[in-house]
Amino acid sequence: MSLLEVIALTAADARAAQEGGADRIEVVADMAADGLTPDPDELAAIRAATDLPLRVMLRANAGFRTTGAELDRLRHAAAGLAEAGADGFVLGFLDSFGHVDAAATEKLAAVAAPLPWTFHRALDHAADPAHAWRTVRGFGGGGLDTVLTAGSARGVDAGVEVLVRRAAEGPDAAALIMAGGGLRRKHVAVLAAPASRRSTSARPSARTAPGTSRSTRRWSPSGARWSPRPRAAEGRRGRTPDVFGAFCPIRVGS
Repeated sequence: MSLLEVIALTAADARAAQEGGADRIEVVADMAADGLTPDPDELAAIRAATDLPLRVMLRANAGFRTTGAELDRLRHAAAGLAEAGADGFVLGFLDSFGHVDAAATEKLAAVAAPLPWTFHRALDHAADPAHAWRTVRGFGGGGLDTVLTAGSARGVDAGVEVLVRRAAEGPDAAALIMAGGGLRRKHVAVLAAPASRRSTSARPSARTAPGTSRSTRRWSPSGARWSPRPRAAEGRRGRTPDVFGAFCPIRVGS
């Protein structure tokens, strides 16, 4: 089964996503900061506008580090967002050395439970991405079902071969990966190639940035349901979609 995930900042974005054929919505605020935690009232309005699953960002600043006080605020926010209609969350942190901050991540994931969650592109910005990938995979028993990654901090163009290698580690690895961050249509053939597919159960998925129902349809079943899970990203003004992630059985996303 394929999955098209679309970013929404407003109820209008959510309606356009559903009309365009999206399967899931990622709710964020402030795309200039690459997505921050939205206001519960905005989430409630989005919840009223769509019956699609909503995965909500838990991120308080434009970087990937956090503090104890900030983490407490995010934990409080998670409870309010769950009440407002969140079906899952997007989160993840690095420490001051650039390693995955497992303690902070697990504390926030514990508050999110039993809802599922995505570890976002903090992975690509780690000091040692290979070690970070192994660490993130270790969260698998705690509700983690998606890892948004481009394979490189520079985007999918630079990281596509890393994504393919990770997916080749086996079905469990492939099922986690949502390729995203500068993903374009040209990457899909590489990510969906038989050599990179290790499991027939992997779900293609795509995430797009806020756009119109027409722009979303470019990545919907008639156009973009591949063996990877794509996340396409498209700007509000009709720019060419930029897929954020992909399954190969990699998922494609933002």
